[in-house]
Amino acid sequence: MGHTARAFWLRAPGEGEIRTVELPDPGPADVVVRTVYSGVSRGTETLVFRGGVPRSQHTMMRAPFQEGEFPAPVKYGYLAVGVVEHGPPDLVGRTVFCLHPHQTRFVVPATAVTPVPDDVPAARAVLAGTVETAVNALWDAAPLVGDRIAVVGGGMVGCSVAALLAGIPGAEVELVDADPARAAVAEALGVAFATPEDATGDRDLVVHASATEAGLARSLELLAAEGEVVEVSWYGDRPVSVPLGEAFHSRRLTIRSSQVGTVAPRRARRGYAGRMAVAMRLLADPRFDALITAEHPFEELPALMPRLASGALPALCVRLRYPAAR
Repeated sequence: MGHTARAFWLRAPGEGEIRTVELPDPGPADVVVRTVYSGVSRGTETLVFRGGVPRSQHTMMRAPFQEGEFPAPVKYGYLAVGVVEHGPPDLVGRTVFCLHPHQTRFVVPATAVTPVPDDVPAARAVLAGTVETAVNALWDAAPLVGDRIAVVGGGMVGCSVAALLAGIPGAEVELVDADPARAAVAEALGVAFATPEDATGDRDLVVHASATEAGLARSLELLAAEGEVVEVSWYGDRPVSVPLGEAFHSRRLTIRSSQVGTVAPRRARRGYAGRMAVAMRLLADPRFDALITAEHPFEELPALMPRLASGALPALCVRLRYPAAR
Protein backbone atom coordinates (compact mmCIF):
# COMPACT_ATOMS: atom_id res chain seq x y z
CA MET A 1 0.00 0.00 0.00
CA GLY A 2 1.45 3.35 -1.05
CA HIS A 3 2.20 6.01 1.54
CA THR A 4 1.65 8.99 -0.75
CA ALA A 5 -1.29 10.41 -2.67
CA ARG A 6 -2.01 13.32 -4.98
CA ALA A 7 -4.24 16.16 -3.79
CA PHE A 8 -5.62 19.43 -5.15
CA TRP A 9 -4.45 22.51 -3.24
CA LEU A 10 -5.33 26.16 -3.63
CA ARG A 11 -1.84 27.69 -3.75
CA ALA A 12 -3.14 31.27 -3.79
CA PRO A 13 -6.54 32.80 -4.59
CA GLY A 14 -7.26 31.92 -8.21
CA GLU A 15 -4.33 29.47 -8.49
CA GLY A 16 -4.65 25.72 -7.91
CA GLU A 17 -2.18 22.86 -8.21
CA ILE A 18 -1.92 19.13 -7.60
CA ARG A 19 0.59 18.16 -4.93
CA THR A 20 2.04 14.89 -3.70
CA VAL A 21 1.06 14.41 -0.05
CA GLU A 22 2.16 11.96 2.62
CA LEU A 23 -0.46 9.61 4.03
CA PRO A 24 -0.43 8.80 7.75
CA ASP A 25 -0.31 5.18 8.86
CA PRO A 26 -3.88 4.02 9.51
CA GLY A 27 -4.84 3.25 13.09
CA PRO A 28 -7.08 0.37 14.15
CA ALA A 29 -10.21 2.55 13.85
CA ASP A 30 -9.24 4.07 10.48
CA VAL A 31 -9.96 3.26 6.85
CA VAL A 32 -7.82 3.79 3.77
CA VAL A 33 -9.97 4.89 0.85
CA ARG A 34 -8.98 4.89 -2.83
CA THR A 35 -10.96 7.66 -4.49
CA VAL A 36 -12.90 6.80 -7.65
CA TYR A 37 -14.91 10.03 -8.03
CA SER A 38 -15.23 13.41 -6.39
CA GLY A 39 -17.59 16.27 -7.10
CA VAL A 40 -16.90 20.00 -7.26
CA SER A 41 -19.49 21.89 -5.21
CA ARG A 42 -19.45 24.82 -7.58
CA GLY A 43 -20.88 27.61 -5.44
CA THR A 44 -18.83 27.07 -2.29
CA GLU A 45 -15.66 25.82 -3.93
CA THR A 46 -15.42 28.65 -6.44
CA LEU A 47 -15.95 31.11 -3.57
CA VAL A 48 -13.03 29.46 -1.75
CA PHE A 49 -11.01 29.41 -5.00
CA ARG A 50 -11.28 33.17 -5.47
CA GLY A 51 -10.43 33.82 -1.81
CA GLY A 52 -13.91 35.03 -0.88
CA VAL A 53 -14.38 33.42 2.54
CA PRO A 54 -14.89 36.25 5.08
CA ARG A 55 -12.36 36.31 7.91
CA SER A 56 -15.21 36.03 10.41
CA GLN A 57 -16.23 32.71 8.82
CA HIS A 58 -12.81 31.04 8.53
CA THR A 59 -13.61 28.63 11.35
CA MET A 60 -17.22 27.98 10.37
CA MET A 61 -16.30 27.30 6.74
CA ARG A 62 -13.65 24.67 7.46
CA ALA A 63 -14.30 21.38 5.70
CA PRO A 64 -14.01 18.25 7.90
CA PHE A 65 -10.59 17.17 6.53
CA GLN A 66 -9.35 20.52 5.28
CA GLU A 67 -5.64 21.27 5.54
CA GLY A 68 -4.21 24.76 5.53
CA GLU A 69 -6.03 28.01 6.27
CA PHE A 70 -8.16 30.46 4.30
CA PRO A 71 -7.57 32.19 2.03
CA ALA A 72 -4.58 30.02 0.98
CA PRO A 73 -2.75 27.73 0.79
CA VAL A 74 -5.60 25.37 1.57
CA LYS A 75 -6.81 21.89 0.60
CA TYR A 76 -10.60 22.06 0.36
CA GLY A 77 -13.53 19.96 -0.86
CA TYR A 78 -16.14 17.59 0.55
CA LEU A 79 -17.72 15.32 -2.08
CA ALA A 80 -15.54 12.21 -2.36
CA VAL A 81 -16.52 8.63 -3.23
CA GLY A 82 -14.07 5.74 -3.07
CA VAL A 83 -13.43 2.11 -2.23
CA VAL A 84 -12.15 1.05 1.19
CA GLU A 85 -8.80 -0.71 0.76
CA HIS A 86 -7.98 -1.18 4.43
CA GLY A 87 -10.04 -1.04 7.61
CA PRO A 88 -12.71 -2.95 9.51
CA PRO A 89 -13.69 -6.18 7.69
CA ASP A 90 -17.28 -5.02 7.15
CA LEU A 91 -16.02 -1.99 5.19
CA VAL A 92 -13.14 -3.43 3.16
CA GLY A 93 -14.15 -3.46 -0.50
CA ARG A 94 -17.21 -1.27 0.11
CA THR A 95 -17.89 1.90 -1.85
CA VAL A 96 -18.22 4.83 0.58
CA PHE A 97 -18.87 8.56 0.61
CA CYS A 98 -16.74 10.96 2.66
CA LEU A 99 -16.57 14.72 3.22
CA HIS A 100 -12.96 14.82 2.02
CA PRO A 101 -11.06 17.16 -0.32
CA HIS A 102 -10.07 16.09 -3.83
CA GLN A 103 -7.32 13.48 -3.31
CA THR A 104 -6.45 10.14 -4.91
CA ARG A 105 -6.31 8.22 -1.61
CA PHE A 106 -6.92 9.22 2.02
CA VAL A 107 -6.95 7.93 5.59
CA VAL A 108 -9.86 8.87 7.87
CA PRO A 109 -11.69 7.39 10.86
CA ALA A 110 -14.11 4.66 9.83
CA THR A 111 -16.90 6.71 11.41
CA ALA A 112 -16.31 9.45 8.81
CA VAL A 113 -17.42 7.35 5.83
CA THR A 114 -20.95 6.45 4.74
CA PRO A 115 -21.45 3.20 2.81
CA VAL A 116 -23.08 3.72 -0.56
CA PRO A 117 -26.13 1.45 -1.04
CA ASP A 118 -25.97 -1.12 -3.82
CA ASP A 119 -28.73 0.66 -5.76
CA VAL A 120 -26.81 3.98 -5.85
CA PRO A 121 -24.06 4.17 -8.50
CA ALA A 122 -20.73 5.45 -7.19
CA ALA A 123 -20.77 8.11 -9.92
CA ARG A 124 -24.05 9.53 -8.54
CA ALA A 125 -23.03 9.24 -4.90
CA VAL A 126 -20.81 12.35 -5.21
CA LEU A 127 -24.06 14.30 -4.77
CA ALA A 128 -24.65 12.96 -1.26
CA GLY A 129 -23.37 16.06 0.53
CA THR A 130 -25.49 18.35 -1.64
CA VAL A 131 -28.61 16.23 -1.21
CA GLU A 132 -28.03 16.31 2.56
CA THR A 133 -28.11 20.12 2.32
CA ALA A 134 -31.38 19.88 0.39
CA VAL A 135 -32.81 17.55 3.05
CA ASN A 136 -32.03 20.14 5.71
CA ALA A 137 -33.63 22.87 3.59
CA LEU A 138 -36.86 20.87 3.42
CA TRP A 139 -36.73 20.23 7.17
CA ASP A 140 -36.57 24.00 7.67
CA ALA A 141 -39.13 24.83 4.99
CA ALA A 142 -41.65 22.17 6.08
CA PRO A 143 -43.63 22.25 2.80
CA LEU A 144 -47.26 21.18 2.92
CA VAL A 145 -49.39 19.07 0.62
CA GLY A 146 -50.61 21.22 -2.27
CA ASP A 147 -48.20 24.11 -1.65
CA ARG A 148 -47.29 26.45 -4.50
CA ILE A 149 -43.50 26.56 -4.39
CA ALA A 150 -40.71 28.28 -6.32
CA VAL A 151 -37.02 27.42 -6.15
CA VAL A 152 -35.03 30.46 -7.27
CA GLY A 153 -31.56 29.46 -8.45
CA GLY A 154 -30.90 26.32 -10.47
CA GLY A 155 -27.48 25.39 -9.13
CA MET A 156 -26.60 22.11 -7.41
CA VAL A 157 -28.46 22.91 -4.19
CA GLY A 158 -31.45 24.52 -5.90
CA CYS A 159 -31.91 21.60 -8.27
CA SER A 160 -31.56 19.10 -5.42
CA VAL A 161 -34.20 20.98 -3.44
CA ALA A 162 -36.52 21.05 -6.48
CA ALA A 163 -36.10 17.31 -6.97
CA LEU A 164 -37.15 16.62 -3.38
CA LEU A 165 -40.04 19.10 -3.48
CA ALA A 166 -41.38 17.36 -6.58
CA GLY A 167 -42.28 14.45 -4.31
CA ILE A 168 -44.64 16.49 -2.11
CA PRO A 169 -48.18 15.35 -3.01
CA GLY A 170 -50.11 17.97 -4.94
CA ALA A 171 -47.31 20.54 -4.80
CA GLU A 172 -46.77 22.92 -7.72
CA VAL A 173 -42.99 23.33 -8.01
CA GLU A 174 -41.30 25.80 -10.37
CA LEU A 175 -37.53 26.09 -10.81
CA VAL A 176 -36.56 29.69 -11.58
CA ASP A 177 -33.20 30.51 -13.17
CA ALA A 178 -31.79 33.17 -15.49
CA ASP A 179 -30.23 30.48 -17.70
CA PRO A 180 -32.85 29.04 -20.08
CA ALA A 181 -30.71 25.91 -20.42
CA ARG A 182 -31.85 24.93 -16.91
CA ALA A 183 -35.26 24.14 -18.42
CA ALA A 184 -33.94 20.75 -19.54
CA VAL A 185 -32.74 19.98 -16.02
CA ALA A 186 -36.11 21.03 -14.57
CA GLU A 187 -37.88 18.71 -17.00
CA ALA A 188 -35.63 15.81 -15.97
CA LEU A 189 -36.43 16.52 -12.31
CA GLY A 190 -40.17 16.63 -12.98
CA VAL A 191 -40.77 20.30 -12.14
CA ALA A 192 -41.80 23.38 -14.15
CA PHE A 193 -39.31 26.02 -15.26
CA ALA A 194 -39.40 29.79 -15.66
CA THR A 195 -36.97 32.67 -16.06
CA PRO A 196 -37.10 35.29 -13.28
CA GLU A 197 -39.18 37.60 -15.48
CA ASP A 198 -41.77 34.91 -16.25
CA ALA A 199 -41.89 33.20 -12.83
CA THR A 200 -45.30 32.47 -11.36
CA GLY A 201 -46.23 34.56 -8.31
CA ASP A 202 -48.52 33.94 -5.34
CA ARG A 203 -46.16 31.27 -3.96
CA ASP A 204 -46.72 29.86 -0.47
CA LEU A 205 -43.01 29.07 -0.19
CA VAL A 206 -39.88 30.14 -2.04
CA VAL A 207 -36.50 28.47 -1.56
CA HIS A 208 -33.76 30.90 -2.61
CA ALA A 209 -30.52 29.33 -3.84
CA SER A 210 -29.13 31.73 -6.45
CA ALA A 211 -26.68 33.50 -4.10
CA THR A 212 -27.54 36.80 -5.77
CA GLU A 213 -29.12 39.98 -4.42
CA ALA A 214 -31.48 40.09 -7.41
CA GLY A 215 -32.56 36.51 -6.76
CA LEU A 216 -33.42 37.26 -3.14
CA ALA A 217 -35.43 40.33 -4.15
CA ARG A 218 -37.32 38.33 -6.76
CA SER A 219 -37.99 35.58 -4.22
CA LEU A 220 -39.79 38.07 -1.98
CA GLU A 221 -41.79 39.37 -4.93
CA LEU A 222 -43.02 35.87 -5.74
CA LEU A 223 -44.52 35.22 -2.30
CA ALA A 224 -48.18 35.19 -1.45
CA ALA A 225 -49.30 37.03 1.71
CA GLU A 226 -47.67 35.51 4.81
CA GLY A 227 -45.38 33.43 2.59
CA GLU A 228 -41.83 32.47 3.50
CA VAL A 229 -38.45 32.57 1.77
CA VAL A 230 -36.05 29.88 2.95
CA GLU A 231 -32.55 31.22 2.19
CA VAL A 232 -30.00 28.50 1.41
CA SER A 233 -27.52 30.73 -0.47
CA TRP A 234 -24.04 31.38 0.84
CA TYR A 235 -22.80 34.86 -0.10
CA GLY A 236 -19.31 34.74 1.38
CA ASP A 237 -17.79 38.22 1.59
CA ARG A 238 -20.36 39.94 -0.62
CA PRO A 239 -22.70 42.49 1.01
CA VAL A 240 -26.36 41.89 0.20
CA SER A 241 -29.23 44.38 0.33
CA VAL A 242 -32.61 42.94 1.32
CA PRO A 243 -35.70 44.88 0.10
CA LEU A 244 -37.65 45.15 3.33
CA GLY A 245 -39.73 48.08 2.15
CA GLU A 246 -42.70 47.97 -0.20
CA ALA A 247 -44.96 45.02 0.71
CA PHE A 248 -42.61 43.16 3.07
CA HIS A 249 -44.42 44.23 6.26
CA SER A 250 -47.93 44.73 4.93
CA ARG A 251 -47.95 41.20 3.50
CA ARG A 252 -46.25 39.75 6.61
CA LEU A 253 -43.47 38.01 4.69
CA THR A 254 -40.74 35.92 6.33
CA ILE A 255 -37.10 35.14 5.49
CA ARG A 256 -35.59 32.08 7.19
CA SER A 257 -31.95 31.01 6.93
CA SER A 258 -31.06 27.39 6.30
CA GLN A 259 -27.57 25.94 6.22
CA VAL A 260 -26.55 22.33 6.65
CA GLY A 261 -24.07 23.18 9.42
CA THR A 262 -26.92 23.64 11.89
CA VAL A 263 -30.13 21.64 11.76
CA ALA A 264 -33.47 22.16 13.43
CA PRO A 265 -33.21 21.04 17.09
CA ARG A 266 -35.81 18.29 16.90
CA ARG A 267 -34.00 16.75 13.90
CA ALA A 268 -30.53 17.06 15.41
CA ARG A 269 -31.06 13.87 17.39
CA ARG A 270 -30.70 11.94 14.13
CA GLY A 271 -27.09 13.11 13.80
CA TYR A 272 -24.87 13.25 10.74
CA ALA A 273 -25.07 9.51 10.05
CA GLY A 274 -28.86 9.59 10.09
CA ARG A 275 -29.02 12.58 7.73
CA MET A 276 -26.56 10.97 5.32
CA ALA A 277 -28.54 7.74 5.37
CA VAL A 278 -31.60 9.72 4.25
CA ALA A 279 -29.60 11.40 1.47
CA MET A 280 -28.24 8.05 0.29
CA ARG A 281 -31.70 6.51 0.10
CA LEU A 282 -32.91 9.46 -1.95
CA LEU A 283 -30.01 9.09 -4.38
CA ALA A 284 -31.41 5.78 -5.61
CA ASP A 285 -33.56 8.03 -7.83
CA PRO A 286 -31.90 8.34 -11.28
CA ARG A 287 -33.36 11.84 -11.74
CA PHE A 288 -30.38 13.16 -9.80
CA ASP A 289 -28.09 12.25 -12.72
CA ALA A 290 -29.34 15.43 -14.39
CA LEU A 291 -27.33 17.46 -11.86
CA ILE A 292 -24.01 16.09 -13.13
CA THR A 293 -23.35 18.01 -16.30
CA ALA A 294 -19.63 17.44 -16.88
CA GLU A 295 -16.95 14.87 -16.06
CA HIS A 296 -13.20 15.37 -16.27
CA PRO A 297 -10.06 13.58 -15.08
CA PHE A 298 -8.87 14.63 -11.63
CA GLU A 299 -5.60 15.89 -13.13
CA GLU A 300 -7.49 18.62 -15.02
CA LEU A 301 -8.88 20.26 -11.87
CA PRO A 302 -6.27 23.09 -11.67
CA ALA A 303 -7.30 24.20 -15.18
CA LEU A 304 -11.02 23.64 -14.57
CA MET A 305 -11.40 25.75 -11.42
CA PRO A 306 -10.66 29.14 -13.05
CA ARG A 307 -13.24 28.33 -15.77
CA LEU A 308 -15.84 27.38 -13.16
CA ALA A 309 -15.11 30.49 -11.08
CA SER A 310 -15.41 32.81 -14.09
CA GLY A 311 -18.54 31.14 -15.47
CA ALA A 312 -16.77 30.09 -18.69
CA LEU A 313 -17.74 26.50 -17.80
CA PRO A 314 -21.46 26.78 -16.96
CA ALA A 315 -21.77 23.39 -15.31
CA LEU A 316 -23.87 22.24 -12.36
CA CYS A 317 -21.84 19.50 -10.68
CA VAL A 318 -18.49 18.71 -12.26
CA ARG A 319 -17.57 15.11 -11.49
CA LEU A 320 -13.90 14.17 -11.36
CA ARG A 321 -12.80 10.63 -12.14
CA TYR A 322 -9.63 9.19 -10.67
CA PRO A 323 -7.07 6.75 -12.07
CA ALA A 324 -6.49 3.40 -10.42
CA ALA A 325 -4.34 3.78 -7.32
CA ARG A 326 -0.67 3.16 -7.93
